[in-house]
Amino acid sequence: MKTLRTLAFISLLGASGAFAAGKTCAVDISAGDNMMFDKKEISVGADCTDVEVTLKHTGKLPAAAMGHNWVLAKTSDMAGVVSDGAAATPDHVKAGDARVVAHTKLIGGGETTSVKFSTSALKKGESYSFFCTMPGHSTVMKGAFKVG
Repeated sequence: MKTLRTLAFISLLGASGAFAAGKTCAVDISAGDNMMFDKKEISVGADCTDVEVTLKHTGKLPAAAMGHNWVLAKTSDMAGVVSDGAAATPDHVKAGDARVVAHTKLIGGGETTSVKFSTSALKKGESYSFFCTMPGHSTVMKGAFKVG
């Protein structure tokens, strides 16, 4: 009898969503040799517990000449992340930079990369931006990232 009550309780918890699995939201973004992302804003639902961003380089030039990455940080931290990442190799993101929420590796023409991160790292009411940290790119390769 005790086992039946325990199973019934667990079943009710499952039905109520207490054991609901997290939701991963997928975002696709691309950039080419024209130094522009194809999106100026990315919005994900408030029900997303994780986000997986896939970056596709649609150009032909190699990473050394026209590499792109996708970096997410607070908008107020963007300039510092870009500045500190300028000399960082191989991805132009300073190793261990706590201001960086997530980033992909630097890729060249025809390549694809992705990064998955938890939305728990994002604070409600904070402004976030995504950008490319290849030197000189962030001035035009940037956009707003919103949850909710």
